[in-house]
Amino acid sequence: MKKETEKILVLGVLFIFPVFIYLFFASGKNNFAKLPVLTTNVFEVSDFTSLNGKDVSLKGHITVLCYWGSDISLKKGEAFNLNQKIYKRFYKFKDFQFVILITEDQEDEVMGLKEELKSGVGTDLINWKFLKGSVNAIHKHFLSLNAPLNLDSKNSSPYAFIIDRNLNLRGRDDDDIGTLYGFDARSVAEINNKMEDDIKVILAEYRLALKKYSIR
Repeated sequence: MKKETEKILVLGVLFIFPVFIYLFFASGKNNFAKLPVLTTNVFEVSDFTSLNGKDVSLKGHITVLCYWGSDISLKKGEAFNLNQKIYKRFYKFKDFQFVILITEDQEDEVMGLKEELKSGVGTDLINWKFLKGSVNAIHKHFLSLNAPLNLDSKNSSPYAFIIDRNLNLRGRDDDDIGTLYGFDARSVAEINNKMEDDIKVILAEYRLALKKYSIR
């Protein structure tokens, strides 16, 4: 009787766990539908230098891309929102990264921000990648998004963008504002209710593509 009960429990777990994973990824509005490709051929980050000296590439990664220019001291709220709601939840997924483009005078501010993020939630920041470059390089890269948005006087934007493994800007057809090119990191509601959902969808899309490829 005991062995029979254990067998039923094992079979139950094997059945329920995949269903749970499916519901986790399908919980959002998009439900496995691919996120729209809004812009193709977003520029690589070859004009920028990583603060830790390691090579960084957008190609082959699922990237949350931010333009913080010379505005790091005013980005703490946005950084905490993104770290808590997005990075902390997804950073262990293979090839997932945050890439932050800054001007060359912001290294000390970045170090201070990273310390605050670590002390705030204790998250491993290994996939937060800060890249420094010229003002021209930041503007040139931002223009490659072809988004109806602008950088401010500090070469910065409050929006976070999703770039897929093939250098495409991905977004959504939003019921409230139309096409959503980026997510306002100042808004916890937008990050929590829209961006988190879209990250789930693109990760599920990626996993399904890997599964299909492996079957072949």
